Amino acid sequence: MQWKIHGERPIYENPWVNVWLTDVEQPDGRRWEYHVVKLRHLAVATVINNQQEILMMWRHRFITDTWAWELPMGLVEADETPGEAAAREVLEETGWRPGPMTPLIYAEPANGITDSQHHVFRADGATYVGPPTEKNESDRIEWIPLAEVRSMIDRREIVSSGSLVGLLYVLMDEAFRQPAQGVSPGDVPRK
Repeated sequence: MQWKIHGERPIYENPWVNVWLTDVEQPDGRRWEYHVVKLRHLAVATVINNQQEILMMWRHRFITDTWAWELPMGLVEADETPGEAAAREVLEETGWRPGPMTPLIYAEPANGITDSQHHVFRADGATYVGPPTEKNESDRIEWIPLAEVRSMIDRREIVSSGSLVGLLYVLMDEAFRQPAQGVSPGDVPRK
């Protein structure tokens, strides 16, 4: 079921988004030109403090006219690794210098139309160094209790896929780290 690529050519290019036409052949032999959006890769940071709070930004996205909470994130520059980009974005967007970045999860958010890669990292702890240098990124910066994140997602207060991937992974990870409440292995009934 693998599609064959016979060639590709750019039809629009700039530093943020590129649109290419790709000459593809489907497994059934049908051949046609497919539009592909080529994007620079994204680094996302989940920064969690000792109080089980996650660093987030309240911001407006003009394209969808949406206000929502997001994790710090940004494009990976040519001269940096995704982990370096994630740490840089946290500092620039929030004024907090994160602890060491650990890879959390890799995602391709829309791989049927774009080659965009999302590299999501986790940092445990951060040090406040001053106001953010990126003045146009967010309205507020807050430490949000992890216990509130699920209900925020349900209320659509968090909608960015980069943020959702990172937050859902952290919530799942935290759930598996905590032992089940009030149940010991001997309490589990056998069939």
